[in-house]
Amino acid sequence: MISWPFFAEQQTNCRYVCTEWGVGMEIDNNVKRDEVEWQVRELMTGEKGAEMRNRAVEWKKGAIRATKPGGSSFINLERLVKEVMLPK
Repeated sequence: MISWPFFAEQQTNCRYVCTEWGVGMEIDNNVKRDEVEWQVRELMTGEKGAEMRNRAVEWKKGAIRATKPGGSSFINLERLVKEVMLPK
């Protein structure tokens, strides 16, 4: 993901995507065509891009595990439905 934070929560989102989660790169405020091209090429074919794609695959696997029956998200959703939506 290429981030160009401009307003509101975009700075926070960019920090997580680029620094914490390691699945994106930030474009400088002074955006130029050459810089955008370099970042797209790096993400598509470069080493950083390969690392980011690997991290994204791991995130995907974790999301699949969490949403399967018995997974953490599945269990939490069931608990929410039982506690909030179903009459006692």
